[in-house]
Amino acid sequence: MTAPAPGAAAVALRRPGGLRRFTGPRPPRPDVCELCGTAVAGDGHRHLVETERRALVCACRSCALLFDRPGAATGRYRAVPDRYLSDPGHRLDATAWDLLGIPVGVAFLFHNAALDRPVALYPSPAGATESALDPGQWQAVRAATPLAGLLRPDVEALLLHRSTTHGSPVPAGPAGPAGPAGPDGGTGCHLVPIDICYELVGRMRLLWQGFDGGAEARSALREFFAEVARRARPMDPGTPAGAAEGRR
Repeated sequence: MTAPAPGAAAVALRRPGGLRRFTGPRPPRPDVCELCGTAVAGDGHRHLVETERRALVCACRSCALLFDRPGAATGRYRAVPDRYLSDPGHRLDATAWDLLGIPVGVAFLFHNAALDRPVALYPSPAGATESALDPGQWQAVRAATPLAGLLRPDVEALLLHRSTTHGSPVPAGPAGPAGPAGPDGGTGCHLVPIDICYELVGRMRLLWQGFDGGAEARSALREFFAEVARRARPMDPGTPAGAAEGRR
């Protein structure tokens, strides 16, 4: 009696390019411009904000430049700028932080053009969590730092973080990074591109472990804020509180 013929699956596994192409590890999918389909560098490409969905879109240099032009900020997409500013003289202290009512030690605030109001978000193990922000709270922030008046709608954020007496972000608590503030060593205040805020949200969601986030998440927080401080240049000290810069 002859042996039965091998099944199709067995033949395919022996044949180059058979089922192994489905069972083996897949190569990483390259980033592409979501407007024209051109491949873009993983770490060096630009982002646009799609204002209707409040979503970030990868863009090649050529497409991003189209939305950097004056007047382009009124359309569906807005280019995220590469501007980092610090305000060493801000007046955001523990009292101002408590007034915001944000339950953790890291938050970012931006002006949502579609809603025509400021929005406050903070990273958590579940992703970006929104915190209600009433007009009085926003006015208190504007009075405390001129950076709030320089924000370009949808594409820039005011990044705030409480620090311990050692200058590190406050360790995370159950609500997310960086938990209820402990001993106050100051509040960091920077104007940053909106995409790095969502990058932080994604990193915390990926790294979060246990009750306090774990050592890896805390280390990532320190590295993140060190990089922000390295890239930021001091705001012009003559800028009055509430003064807005020309917006694209």
